[in-house]
Amino acid sequence: QVQVMESGGGLVQPGGSLRLSCEISVNIFSINGVGWYRQAPGRQRELVAAITSTSGGRIDYGDFVKGRFTISRDNTKNLLYLQMNSLKPEDTAVYYCHAVIRDDWDFWGQGTQVTVSS
Repeated sequence: QVQVMESGGGLVQPGGSLRLSCEISVNIFSINGVGWYRQAPGRQRELVAAITSTSGGRIDYGDFVKGRFTISRDNTKNLLYLQMNSLKPEDTAVYYCHAVIRDDWDFWGQGTQVTVSS
């Protein structure tokens, strides 16, 4: 069983920043990929950002990111990060960390709440 645990969510004012962290209990450099998704009330879960190791470390962002968020990883500590800047109220959601061990084997964290409000 792979453990995936997010941290760093909270309440932030519009225009502010937050950094989310995700600790994964396997070597994240050796698995297929890692990423962040989010789900707002009444909406489907959507991609925020992902790194695909099997594609040379390709990084994909959701269209709504528009240069505001940056995904990164620390392979030595098995940590995944999401730096979020210029946050907007519509970024309010539960943010989930996702680890893809291989195409038919993946794990999700429990999620961390991000609320953007004045």
